[in-house]
Amino acid sequence: MAEPFPLAPSLWATTAAPAPETPPLAESGRADVVVVGGGFCGLSTALHLAERGIRPVVLEAREVGFGGSGRNGGQVIPGLKYDPADLVAKFGRERGEKLARFAGGTADTVFDLIARHRMDVPHRREGWIQGAHTEAGLADVERRATQWADLGAPTRVLDKAETDRLLGTDRYRGGWLDGRGGGIQPLSYARGLARAALNAGAAIHGGSPVTALDRTGSGWTVTTAQGARLTTDRVVLCTNGYTGGLWPNLAQTVIAAQSFQVATVPLSDNLRRSILPEGQVSSDTRKLLLYFRLDHTGRLLMGGRGPFREPRSPADWAHLERIVGRLFPQLDGVAFDHRWCGRVAITRDYLPHLHEPAPGLLIDIGCQGRGVGLQSAMGRAIAGYIATGDAEHLPLPLTPIAPLPLHALHRLYVSAIIAWYRLSDGGLR
Repeated sequence: MAEPFPLAPSLWATTAAPAPETPPLAESGRADVVVVGGGFCGLSTALHLAERGIRPVVLEAREVGFGGSGRNGGQVIPGLKYDPADLVAKFGRERGEKLARFAGGTADTVFDLIARHRMDVPHRREGWIQGAHTEAGLADVERRATQWADLGAPTRVLDKAETDRLLGTDRYRGGWLDGRGGGIQPLSYARGLARAALNAGAAIHGGSPVTALDRTGSGWTVTTAQGARLTTDRVVLCTNGYTGGLWPNLAQTVIAAQSFQVATVPLSDNLRRSILPEGQVSSDTRKLLLYFRLDHTGRLLMGGRGPFREPRSPADWAHLERIVGRLFPQLDGVAFDHRWCGRVAITRDYLPHLHEPAPGLLIDIGCQGRGVGLQSAMGRAIAGYIATGDAEHLPLPLTPIAPLPLHALHRLYVSAIIAWYRLSDGGLR
């Protein structure tokens, strides 16, 4: 994989709260648990372990939030790609209902953590709107809203007129509103999780890429690029879209696609009131979806797929800038001042995967673009499992690592679909 796109050009890096001190691991030692990856899952795992009196050490290759956690759209969306009835059909009633409850509460986890730890994180919780771009999509959102409402969620179906008003565009046929969702500054949130974990007793070391995981007796030795080593009984690996070759075949279980974003300059009050006037965030029913929101600085953010490769020039974001104009003609002539991207880990079944390929090694992978809430809640579940040994803390069963058959061909297929998506401006032409 080529050198990852830097974090600094993103809007989030420009507007984030200061990062806590997380110096590289300089000396060898011992930890109760070593967590590899300083994103939402790794940091949440460390925080919840430390609150249980377990001493974790987080090893991050670059800086806290460098991966998808500091680059995403900042949309806190509960649920999974599957509706509650689909989860029951897939896993059976008991496990399916348990997973639906877990997925439905993921947004609560985020906003509760922000409040409980008094994090310096701009956030707003007015809900998430999913716009339907086809008649089939309209049937999907109506079914989805009803199923979640039956479980007590604050949802409602939106007709076209209300969808147009709440989104500020007439490009959708209707939609639904899930009041559990909202928006945050994601890099500030990652840094807030890190600060909370440090305050609870965790250690976090940035600039400390892990180069080897070795089983030694009944435990593990974790080696970093600097040569420092940690011995431990338990390792948690949560590198998601930035997973490399640290554990055999793991990277081949996901497609690590690029999600690209652009942000306008701060909008005038009149323009700001014409788009998402009640403060919701939004993504739509396309398979290669579009997602957009206003941030706390009054900018419109638009996200979608970009080239599978790392970007080479501003032209790689041009399709998103055209999409903004097609969805929101009122923004004609408005300039863009931030362009960035990051990788998301997509599994074949669109579910997160939990693996335990060796005693004392737990792996979490696959965020499907809903990582803010999902991985925050997953970290708490992982901490519960490690502290008790009871797999009932985990929302999903542990499964063997299963690489995608013909992984390279899957990448080529995804690349071809994304190329069509960009040429068609996300299907809006």
